[in-house]
Amino acid sequence: MPKIDEGRNARSAGRGTRRREPGAGPDPIDIHVGSRVRLRRTLMGLSQAALARSLGLTFQQIQKYEKGYNRIGSSRLFQIAQILEAPVSYFFEAMSGGPGAEFAVAETHEFYDADPMAKRETLELVRAYYRIGDPAVRRRVFDLMKAIGRTAPGGAESEDG
Repeated sequence: MPKIDEGRNARSAGRGTRRREPGAGPDPIDIHVGSRVRLRRTLMGLSQAALARSLGLTFQQIQKYEKGYNRIGSSRLFQIAQILEAPVSYFFEAMSGGPGAEFAVAETHEFYDADPMAKRETLELVRAYYRIGDPAVRRRVFDLMKAIGRTAPGGAESEDG
């Protein structure tokens, strides 16, 4: 019979489960998965309310998932992946670690708040750009944005964009 650690409860013994201190805040993995849900949902142009309706939830529950305050169960994550047309593995990208190891989340919640590529404004701009049907017009808009970026205060003076 395997020996059970005194410091672990019998239910989680032997499963490689990490234990967090009460009041320690959301688990970094839950924050990461939630932020990937938010990113994918925004890329697809779905509101929290629309995703919630698809899942039979309230938008507040989606908010809690996206901030990592509530953990997303495996069956729910599978449903979300189907709705957002992404493989389940998408929600775990940029994480390292292995069985029994403490996971290192490469992109924390603070990273998503500071990264311009994860901001709603950037995602909406990219979606609008790709809705331009004429490739020549799209290229002119692209060149215009690069030119404005180079001449704006704080803009990079680089020709490679």
